[in-house]
This record gives sequence, C-alpha cells and structure tokens, in this order.
Amino acid sequence: MFHFLENRIPSTARGMPGQPPETLWSFYWFFLRQVRWYFVALLVVGLGAALIDVAVPVFIGRLITLLAPVEPRDLVASHWHVLAGMAAFILIARPLVIFVQALVTNQVIAGGFTNMIRWQSHWHIVRQSWSFFQKDYAGRIATRVMQSGVALRDSAVASINAVWYIAVYGTSAIVLMLRADPWLALPTAVWFCAYVVLLRVFVPRLRFRSVQMSEARSLITGRIVDSYTNILTVKLFSRAREEDDYVREAVDTHSEVFQGQLRLITLFGVILAALNALLLVSTAGIALSLWRAGLVQAGIVAMVLPLTWQIANIAGFVAQQVTSIFENIGAVQEGMMSIARPLRVTDRAEAKPLKVAAGEIVFDRVTFNYGRKGGIIEDLSLHIRPGEKIGLVGRSGAGKSTLVNLLLRFFDLESGRILIDGQDIAAVTQESLREQISVVTQDTSLMHRSILENIRYGRGETSREGVLEAARQAHAHEFIGGLEDWAGRRGYDAHVGERGIQLSGGQRQRIAIARVILKDAPILILDEATSALDSEVESAIQDQLQRLMENKTVIAIAHRLSTIARMDRLIILDRGRIIESGSHEELLRRNGVYASLWRRQSGGFLGDEAPRESAA
Repeated sequence: MFHFLENRIPSTARGMPGQPPETLWSFYWFFLRQVRWYFVALLVVGLGAALIDVAVPVFIGRLITLLAPVEPRDLVASHWHVLAGMAAFILIARPLVIFVQALVTNQVIAGGFTNMIRWQSHWHIVRQSWSFFQKDYAGRIATRVMQSGVALRDSAVASINAVWYIAVYGTSAIVLMLRADPWLALPTAVWFCAYVVLLRVFVPRLRFRSVQMSEARSLITGRIVDSYTNILTVKLFSRAREEDDYVREAVDTHSEVFQGQLRLITLFGVILAALNALLLVSTAGIALSLWRAGLVQAGIVAMVLPLTWQIANIAGFVAQQVTSIFENIGAVQEGMMSIARPLRVTDRAEAKPLKVAAGEIVFDRVTFNYGRKGGIIEDLSLHIRPGEKIGLVGRSGAGKSTLVNLLLRFFDLESGRILIDGQDIAAVTQESLREQISVVTQDTSLMHRSILENIRYGRGETSREGVLEAARQAHAHEFIGGLEDWAGRRGYDAHVGERGIQLSGGQRQRIAIARVILKDAPILILDEATSALDSEVESAIQDQLQRLMENKTVIAIAHRLSTIARMDRLIILDRGRIIESGSHEELLRRNGVYASLWRRQSGGFLGDEAPRESAA
C-alpha cells in the first residue's frame, strides 16, 4: 500500500509544463493543478477530521445529559447502544480519518509533489540562457530550487490542515451553540471577528518580513558559497578577514530582519492569548448563567466549554501555522525570482533540427551590443567557406568571443542573421545547433564526476574503449592512469572534484580536448585551446588539433598569434568590425595592423592596445 501511494505523483515524469507564472497565486496554482485531486482528497479528509473533533464535545455533553436522570447501576443497561456508538466512533472513525490524512499528506503529497516542483524548476532553469547564470550565484539558484519545493508544499498543506480545519470546526461550533441558545454563540462570533482583524493586521506584516527573511537567508548562502568556490583566491591574497566581513554583513542583516519578525510573532501571540482567555471566560459565564436560569441543561454547558477550549487551542496552533505559512510563502516568492523567469533564448514553434553537410557559415550584417547603444558587433558580415580554417584576432573587447557566442546562439541577434549551410540558426533547435559545434575554451570546467564520464560527455553512447582512444589522442591517457581520488578510485574512475579542481589546468584542457575529439562535430571552435599547456605538451596537442581540424570548419581565437598563423585566413577585429582579412603571409606583405601586431608580439601575446585602422 505504501509503495502504491508513494508513486501516485511521478516526480520526474515530465519537464516544466509551460512558462511558470510571475504572480504568486498563479505560481501556486501552476503546480497545484497538476496534483489537484490529491489536495481535494486532503480537503475532504480535513473536513472529516474537523467534524469528528466537533463530535467529541457533543458526546461529552450527551454523556452528562444521560447521567443526570438515571441511577449509576442502570446507565449501561438503559443507554448501552448510545455509549457503544460513541465509543466505536471515537475508537474507529477518528483513528481511521487521521490515518487517511497522514497517508495523503506523507505518502502521496510530501515526497512526490515536493520533488516534482524541484525537478520541473530545475528542468526550466537549466534551459535558461548562459547570461542568466552569469548574473547570479549558482549556489543561490540551487537553494531557491530546493527550498521552493518544500515551501510551496508546506504552505499548501498547512493551509488545508490548519486554516481549513479551524474554519470548519469554528463554523460547526457556532451552529451547535446557536441551536442550544443564541447567547452561547455570541462570544465565539465576536472572537472570530477579532481573530480575523488580528490576522488582517499581522499577516501582511509577517508576509513582508518573511520575504525579507528568505532574501537575507539566500544572501548568506550566496556569499558563503562564493567564498568557498573562490577559496584559492582567498588564500593567495590572505583575505580571510575580508571574507569574514563580507559574510558577517549578510549574517547581521539576517539577524536584524529575523528579530523584527520575532517581535511581530510575540505581539501576535500575546494578543491572541488575551482573546482566547476572554473567549473562554465569557462563554463559561454565559453558559453558567443560562444554566442557573434553567434555560439550558448541564449537558449543554459540558458541550460548550470543551468546544470553546478547543477553538482557543486550535487558534494558537493556527497562529503558529499562519506564521509558518507566510515564512514559506516568502521562500516561494524568493524562489520565483529564479524559477518564474521567462526563457530569454527560445526555439521557435516550427524549429527544426540543424543539418550540416558542408559546414559553411555566413554572418549576414550581424549587430549585437548586449542591449547597449553600440560598440560590440556592428553590421558585421563574414563568409566562412566549408572546411575553411579562420583565426579571429583582436584586442580584448574587440568582439571575438561575442561572435562565437552568437554562433552558438547563447544570445539572440539584435539584427542580421547567421546561416549554417543556408539554414538560419534562429530557425533551428538550440540542441541540434550545439550538437554540430565542438568548443574548446580557455577556462575548462569539468563536472564533479569521473574522468570517464567527463570525456564521455562528448558522446554519451561511446564505449569505454572509445573514451580511452580519445584520451590517447589528446595525450591525456598517460596522466589519467596515475590519478587517484579521495575515495580510492583510480584512473578513469577517479573523480575530478568540483569544476575539476583535482587536476591541473593543462590536465583539464587535455580532458576537454579528448571530449571534443569524441564529439567529432563538423564545426570546431578553439578559444585559447592550448593556453593552459606547457610548450612540450602544446606542441604534441597542436599536431593532434591539426588532425582534428581536418575536414572541419574551424574558428580559432588566440592572443598568441603563432598558434593561429597556420590558419587559412585571419580576421582582424576592432570594436566589432572587420578591419583586415587574409592569410598570415598576405597580411604580413600588406604591412598593416596584423603585421604591426606580429612584429610587436615577437611570439609573445597580443596586448590590449587598440589596433589602428587600415586602409586595406
């Protein structure tokens, strides 16, 4: 039974079913509607639980009424069927309803619904554009995904189990009191009005504080993760005290917000306790007065007092739950800042897979400036022939990496178009586009997984022998054999640590090259691909890269001009425009910008000095 119920909500059955709404209640309903019938079941069971608990004071009053006119020895004989019915109801019905409520809450909703929210949120976020992740802490995004699932579930369940419960219980209690005598219901009715006013005053403030709390907590997490992620920099520059101050500021902010929230909770609790005391005393006073006047029986007094006491107890419980609900709502609202963000780069409805036969690339009057006024890529046109190897040259900020990012469609163009074999990349699926392009970057980041899994990332279905062959070609096989991680795993099974921290820069680069060799895409981008390698290894890798570039269209970026001098054509960029183009020899003979850079560099690196215009 448990296994059956625990699998009613398949957490990872599908991705995000559409764009998550950016308004709070729509965001809640977006997830709740997927499992609405289970929450309807929880609502029905909650109704049953409240009605059963209302029945208990009624039974007490009925019992007192039965005791009055009979001798003790005749009680069971005269009223055994009533006593047996009440006993059976309490012994069977109440435990059964509580059991069903626990099953729905814990077995059906708690695990499946929580992880469904997490999974769908992750599914959506991982499809965000690259710029989305550049603008936030990875740790904070992950925290929002993890917390939002729990917070949304807890606030929805608590709203049913607490607020719905007291609404049903209180309404039933007032009805019972009205039937006995309208005066008995007066204190409870007044109390409910005061309770609603109390909630109306405090709840918005608690909600505001809850949002602040969640943001402050997220800020602490983000800053701590930032310190840990960059711990080498902290150590190298002896900045532990500065990091203490950086995190301390966030902790102090959290403490201040938390203290403000606790003040509200304390005031709320004190006022509610006073209201509850007035409710109990006034109801008892009216009940006793009516009894003395002979207007109600003792059994009515015995029913009313437990009903009132239970309302007071439930009100305190609901107050705690309301505080928790709004703390969770604050966490959900903070999570929405990441989860409910629309995708910036999306596939068109009619997008088709990219098919690459030759590898021709055309940049047709491309303009892109990251939403600024200008200065990055301006009306640039470039035709790269099938199988041509070109090198992009220019100072930092000239637009080289931006051009590559546009080809990979990390951003959408502001104007113009990019064609691959005549197909506009804006009209094809992003996944198929990037499947046809291999990239080796300067800053290689590996997954915190095994060497084997990292290399196999290039082509998931590759056999172990295929992975080993790619590693040999990348001159990585030799050092991989000597690796051992903290868990005693060796060689290709050794894990590389977060972002590949267990490996040197050159080792990470060779793993990345092995991954690209395995992928074997028809278009290859090399962005400072050998910058982290020593001269001996670079020489060996360069020979392998030459073989890798055969029959491929290649775009290479390098500040060290000697590494791209052998390309078919060099493109000199400045402020997003092409100012020179030609082979290494042609550009040297032209004695323009490139020739000047070549002489200045003398085998070194390209500086940040702006190249001059060339009449060529």
